[in-house]
Amino acid sequence: MSKILYFLFPTLVSAVLIIPVRMIAFKFGWYAKENNRTVHHGNIPRVGGVAIFTAFMGCSLFLIKDWQTHAGLLIGAAIIFLFGFLDDILDLKPLYKVIGQFLAATAVIFIGKVALTTINLPFGIVLDFDILSYIVTYFWIIGITNAINLIDGLDGLAGGFSIIVLLTICLLGNQVGQTAMIPICLILAGSTMGFLFYNFHPAKIFMGDCGSQLLGYMISAISLSGFKGTTFITLFIPILLLFIPISDTFLAIIRRKLKGQKISSPDKGHLHHMLMNNMRLGQVGAVLVIYCVTALFGFTAYLYVINQSVALCVLVIIMVLFDMFIEYTGMISPKYRPILNLLDKFRAQFDHGSEYSAAEEEPEEPAKENN
Repeated sequence: MSKILYFLFPTLVSAVLIIPVRMIAFKFGWYAKENNRTVHHGNIPRVGGVAIFTAFMGCSLFLIKDWQTHAGLLIGAAIIFLFGFLDDILDLKPLYKVIGQFLAATAVIFIGKVALTTINLPFGIVLDFDILSYIVTYFWIIGITNAINLIDGLDGLAGGFSIIVLLTICLLGNQVGQTAMIPICLILAGSTMGFLFYNFHPAKIFMGDCGSQLLGYMISAISLSGFKGTTFITLFIPILLLFIPISDTFLAIIRRKLKGQKISSPDKGHLHHMLMNNMRLGQVGAVLVIYCVTALFGFTAYLYVINQSVALCVLVIIMVLFDMFIEYTGMISPKYRPILNLLDKFRAQFDHGSEYSAAEEEPEEPAKENN
């Protein structure tokens, strides 16, 4: 019953807070700006992350008795929210955003004692990072923070994605006996759910950088600290859960490099753009597909804890299908078609063989007799 409260109470608080947040945003003109990449029209407030953060921090301090054990995580959350909020209302330069992410990561690494010291690989292989663990952890936290910020391009996408990931982490933590982070996950998921009621298409408010960076930071930190001491692959599970934003960011880097563009250059080649435009699914369809794919990766991660061999077979199938989607939509480049080209060759050979067999089996017409 207490676990349900951890989710429902912040959901209610966040949903109620959205009302004054929208009013304040309209008063001060904190709107999302339209450009060639946006899909919304009109003045829509972009500081919904204020409600998420307030509900999350308030409910964490109220519901979790030993919240001091999460002090590093909560301090980092406050830092990342502050820099995100300033970016939403002042449009900070990218350098200042990275500084905020670095400071937030520093808080959780050195105050919260969260660091990726080792990675357990298959066949008993263990990688010990030693002093490099801090560098790897910084890259992980800052990278995931920006990756989730990048997928916040459609109504309800980042919020729904984050809820699915956080609830999956709860299930996995319960399965492997790592229950310390479950309350934090449920409170953050509930705080995001209250916001999602107003953010699903057609959105009445956006979370902004103060929301998307907060969610990215929290998920990146929780995914490391929540599975400390587990015997299964340390980083494999978080990568599976966050496969959508990680792959989307990685593909964007490759795509822009091939086009000779800067890595930071915006474009409409992200996964949600492909689903919405190339596959013609629209906003709701694209978001629901990403929800389902995220849940599928979450199921694969859960399955991996139970049966590694079956999970790896499922993962191979998913990866092949995902690569075929990348080739079909041209997310990297129209020239990248290894699997589809191979299938085209097989189909051509099959069609040629079928035509040859049909020609052999076709009976000859009897010669006409001359009268």
